[in-house]
Amino acid sequence: MYWDGIGVKISLQQLLFCGAKAKRQCRSAEEVLPPALDSSSEPPPLFDGTTRLYTNYQCPYAQRVWITRNYKGLQDKIKLVPIDLANRPAWYKEKVYPKNKVPSLEHDNKIIGESLDLLRYLDAHFEGPPLLPDDPAKREFAEELLTYTDTFRKTVSSAFKGDVVKEVGVTPFFSYSFFCVAFDYLESALQKFEGPFFLGDVSLVDFAYIPFVERFQLFIQEVYKYDITSGRPKLATWIEELNKIDAYTVTKVDPE
Repeated sequence: MYWDGIGVKISLQQLLFCGAKAKRQCRSAEEVLPPALDSSSEPPPLFDGTTRLYTNYQCPYAQRVWITRNYKGLQDKIKLVPIDLANRPAWYKEKVYPKNKVPSLEHDNKIIGESLDLLRYLDAHFEGPPLLPDDPAKREFAEELLTYTDTFRKTVSSAFKGDVVKEVGVTPFFSYSFFCVAFDYLESALQKFEGPFFLGDVSLVDFAYIPFVERFQLFIQEVYKYDITSGRPKLATWIEELNKIDAYTVTKVDPE
């Protein structure tokens, strides 16, 4: 469990899936987002040759793949099929993805899952701007950073857990050191290559991290009045530059 600013516990799911009941931002005039399918919804015509991205508009893991699909210009080639994770249709687990998670991709009569695997799959199997460089040093660093994503999420999340947060009166003590380590790692990583992104130019690595940074930044600023970009100019520039990319901004959680 995690604490809000007045000592009320919030779950990890609520933290990471913030804005789950809020209206989604959609500044793109080119794509109307379909409504989520729930337990009362009929399945689409499965394995009919249509490529489908099973997603959820609030899920940071699914957002990674959604951003990548948008950036590569695949809106007409990969159809979004949003799933209501609070009221999932039975057919999704039975007929599509037995793990019953999002994201998953229906392509060439098979289903592929796991968000990081899907980032690589979209980049390797579909047209559009390449999102991994040919440079061996950059590719090696990309794999290092992609491997660290789960550690990053767990490290920041641990700062809100009951075992490291102690209540002092009505105001909880917040252990900044836990998430500072994680954000300092990103700041350092952003200094390795010239340019505002992890590999210099925008890549899969940026799309793997930003859904989680986006949520953590909002939560930490709102609850603990701490700016994660303070003293981290590279991180501040990275966030600023990503917010200039429409492929990302149309997927953002609405803070309202």
